[in-house]
Amino acid sequence: MKKFIIISIFAAMQHSSFGQYFPVTIAEASNYQSTSTYKDVMQYIDMLQKASKLVRVETIATSTEGREIPLLIVANPLPKKPSDVGNRIVVYIQANIHAGEVEGKEASLMFVRDLLKNPKNPLLKDIVLLVCPILNPDGNERISPENRPWQNGPINGVGVRHNGQMLDLNRDAMKLESPEMIGVVKNVLNRWDPAIVMDCHTTNGSYHQEPVTFTWMMNPNGSRKLINYMRDKMMPWVSNQLSAKYKTLNCFYGEFIDQRDYEKGWISYASEPRYFTNYVGLRNRLSILNENYVYAPFNERVQGCYNLISSVCDYARENAMEIKKLLNEADNESKQLGNPLKKHEFALTYKAEPTPNYVTILSYEAEPYTDENGRERFRKTDRKKTVTIPYYADYYATQTTSIPYGYIIRKDIQVVNLLKSHGIKYEMLTDTVTLNVEQFNIDSLKPSHRLNQGHYNNNIYGSFTNTNVRFDSQYLLVKTSQKLGRLATYLLEPKSDDGLIYWNFWDRYLVPQWGRRYYPVPVYRLKKGSIKLRTVTP
Repeated sequence: MKKFIIISIFAAMQHSSFGQYFPVTIAEASNYQSTSTYKDVMQYIDMLQKASKLVRVETIATSTEGREIPLLIVANPLPKKPSDVGNRIVVYIQANIHAGEVEGKEASLMFVRDLLKNPKNPLLKDIVLLVCPILNPDGNERISPENRPWQNGPINGVGVRHNGQMLDLNRDAMKLESPEMIGVVKNVLNRWDPAIVMDCHTTNGSYHQEPVTFTWMMNPNGSRKLINYMRDKMMPWVSNQLSAKYKTLNCFYGEFIDQRDYEKGWISYASEPRYFTNYVGLRNRLSILNENYVYAPFNERVQGCYNLISSVCDYARENAMEIKKLLNEADNESKQLGNPLKKHEFALTYKAEPTPNYVTILSYEAEPYTDENGRERFRKTDRKKTVTIPYYADYYATQTTSIPYGYIIRKDIQVVNLLKSHGIKYEMLTDTVTLNVEQFNIDSLKPSHRLNQGHYNNNIYGSFTNTNVRFDSQYLLVKTSQKLGRLATYLLEPKSDDGLIYWNFWDRYLVPQWGRRYYPVPVYRLKKGSIKLRTVTP
């Protein structure tokens, strides 16, 4: 079967009006019965490079099992390095983070090919397009019809969710334990600084008719201006473009709060920044989660994803100056964090509220049944039902703390390397100095009852006290007044729900070898920046 598909790719190569011959994807060549292997993807990319001089490839990372992860750079003129981008806007499309969710892999490859067929396409002139079609190659190589059997194709199988380390890459954005996510942050976000990021997935949720769903970054510790811009302008425009120009049914991503009562509302995904879309939002960039509807036919899912990529690029091209202005303003706001003359709050806890506008979902009625384990489940009927209901996708703080001038932290090599990987700036103390700081004293520390990505996550309880602490060259200063200040705060704040305490980075420093007491958390909040500190920037 594999040999037949590879032969059919070459046989079905497409001819452009400019004389080049371009490849077709495995999905197209197999009439959407199969998805591409890693080898197929790399051969396809090689053929694209032979057909056009407007695409080149960088390597994001090498996977645990030794596979190089490609990053396609597409533009006219083609930038050799980020400084060559000029006034153009950079858009990054990421696919196959979960290798059982393969529409984005095929759609992104098709989109690049079709762009390259016409070198005069205005998108090539105005956008620098970055595409990673296969972020999880190790998971992709475990293709089997037994994976995601409820999914409506491709019948010859898909890969698995986890990478070669058994990690979910879409839970790794904060802790960065995988080579794949370290590579994305270092070689895409830090290196190219895309203004818009789109991450492609497949749904597992409620029944509806729309083959394409999508939403935006939602963590309330990101820029509220950027969140509102996505909610009120960009995402509605993209939705209308999908409907009007590309004739593609679509809705904002979510699921019914109550399968028995649709009127209770439609709720989006979790808002923690361990999820890549929310992580990008913390970095003051526009981020889109694409979830293609699992029960739609595979060819419809691929084409719908293709049309979404097109719509996002259309918007980026038409609104580039406005987007750049907004992002620059968000960066400047981050550089003011920790200013004692301004009140900046960090959300410790938060909850979803309805967005200003309701959403319309072309749904199906669902019937309850009891499975073999005695649990209530729901199955789709053929009865269509259109509902216009609240969309719970606005997250607002329920408990906050002030953002300090900076954090003084112990110089732990694992933590230092993590800060470097994220691109967070820090300074090393050079002298011994006594400072008045806020110190977090632990009353209790409770691990989660279930392993999560190889961790028993910490739930920490305690309080801050003002105290004088003596610091030496074994400590670092991380100021919050920097471009990635929101991200730095999220990682370092002791009671953060997705920070270093939660992910066990400080565990060895929290308890003595003997006894039941706790040490203070080795992260100290420095409230004022007027103190003269001798530091050195690495």
